[in-house]
Amino acid sequence: MAGYGAGARHADMRFEPRHKNTGTLRARHLRLVGTLCAVVASAALVTGCGEDSGKASAAATSEAAKTVPKEAPSQSPTGSASLTQDQQERKALLADTKVTYDKAAATAVGKVSGGKLTDLDLKGLDDNDDTDGDDSDDDASGSPSPSPSPSGSSTGPEWVAEVAEKDGTVHNVRIDAVSGKVISSAPDNDQDADDKKETADWLSRVKQSPEQAAKVATDKKKGTVTSIGLDDNDKNTLVWSVDVVTDDWNKTDFEIDAVKGDITREHVDRD
Repeated sequence: MAGYGAGARHADMRFEPRHKNTGTLRARHLRLVGTLCAVVASAALVTGCGEDSGKASAAATSEAAKTVPKEAPSQSPTGSASLTQDQQERKALLADTKVTYDKAAATAVGKVSGGKLTDLDLKGLDDNDDTDGDDSDDDASGSPSPSPSPSGSSTGPEWVAEVAEKDGTVHNVRIDAVSGKVISSAPDNDQDADDKKETADWLSRVKQSPEQAAKVATDKKKGTVTSIGLDDNDKNTLVWSVDVVTDDWNKTDFEIDAVKGDITREHVDRD
């Protein structure tokens, strides 16, 4: 019995440490499993938050995009659709006009002995349809005037000129802007004595010819002269008013000092 007991105690002594080691291993195993579970849970939590944050961010971006106005596509400035009505009319009228202002001026002055040009306008440009005088179809000699165009139509472009004699008597001359032929020429019956006196005074003071004034304007801005006229401005300065249509079909109005030849005013009409 004593041997048995001693053996039992010996056996117990061997068994107890193994039992304690097993418990320690289990505890370590449980701690390891717990740690792994915590790591996995933490990773899942972070992933879930990241997904939720990404979804929230994408949703916010989508909502913000709805509130940003979309920019309208720009139009080409050279396209016909981008031109104003006045610009389209200028383009169409100048395409039909074959006689330049200087040739029309020379033709008009040639109809009045000793006359000087005081005004010249391309009829139909920017509602400038006033003939400023007698619209009869007979010239000064009383003979029928030629047709305004080869086709006999009276709707083609015309140059309307005023040519003054030395005493201030003004003649109205209409010229076909396609063929260059004179449509009509007649004295202005609406003039009174004061009008003639004022015109004669202007002619005596002018130092710059209409051709010189037109050159000053076109040197400043390249284009087609569509109007030129002698007048006095708000400062009582005698000026040549010159209209120039540029390649973009805008019109620039110049005032050229009729004595000095300087530009006193420049205005662009973009309508």
